[in-house]
Amino acid sequence: MQNSSIKDICRKRFDDIIDEDYAQFGASVFISHFGYFSQDFVNSVVEEIETRLLESGEKKSVVKRIFSILVEGLQNIRLHGESDEMGEQTSFFIITQSDKHFRIYLSNLVYNKNIDKIKARIDQVNSLNDDEVKQLYLSVLTNGIISSKGGAGLGYITMSMKSKNKITGYFNRIDDNLSNYDLRVIVDREQ
Repeated sequence: MQNSSIKDICRKRFDDIIDEDYAQFGASVFISHFGYFSQDFVNSVVEEIETRLLESGEKKSVVKRIFSILVEGLQNIRLHGESDEMGEQTSFFIITQSDKHFRIYLSNLVYNKNIDKIKARIDQVNSLNDDEVKQLYLSVLTNGIISSKGGAGLGYITMSMKSKNKITGYFNRIDDNLSNYDLRVIVDREQ
């Protein structure tokens, strides 16, 4: 598959998410980005989002939770997102807002052979209550083995704890090797 085709498929997914959020929830886009995620970009966009949220009058507790989720999620995209056959990472994030929620969508390429492992990790975290998630977090923090890409498996746990909601992963198969993966995290504005 040509590089532009992978980007086209991912770009369509990006556009579809925005359209679906508006149609289903009346949500508007707070901020979004489609493309490459450098460390400098991650640092600057997280600071920009935090500033915009505070300036808009959002509760500090909600801003802190969104900030934590974004730091974790954008770093995961940057470090764990796979590259296509041209060596490019095609990734995106979208934050939409409605009266009651912020929805955070984090998307990158994954190898199809890793989908079951990702699903199992999400299912594990989602099967736990709040106290069990905290216990798992402490256990992984204390006993976690750091992977070659720098992670100890805290990403989904952190996002679940901070969002206070279940996280959801969706996979859109691109070819025999790659899928577009988007993780959805909801942050309630009332908490």
